[in-house]
Amino acid sequence: MKFQWTLLLGIFFALVVSVFAVINVDPVTVNYLFGESDWPLILVILGSVLMGGIIIGSVGLFRLFVVQRRVKSLEKENMLLREQAEGMHKQKTEDIPLKKRAPDSVGEVGE
Repeated sequence: MKFQWTLLLGIFFALVVSVFAVINVDPVTVNYLFGESDWPLILVILGSVLMGGIIIGSVGLFRLFVVQRRVKSLEKENMLLREQAEGMHKQKTEDIPLKKRAPDSVGEVGE
């Protein structure tokens, strides 16, 4: 359901940007560090939206990569701690004498 809302919001935003861009078709002067040129405003608007999407997407991918690395390290740590806990539990059950572990067994009296 969350994906559907995100998709609808993205489509709505794209529609608003495209309508805004189509209305503004006048040529504008774009100044670069090394010169200037005249571009239709629609291309400047769409180019800016595209660059913004690329920047946001790359930041999102970087955060996803960092989170995945953290999850893998925590899963390894969790597995090691489980193995240690199982080993300690096994060691405790081996240290307890049979009479204390099963006082109600046949022929045995608990201490």
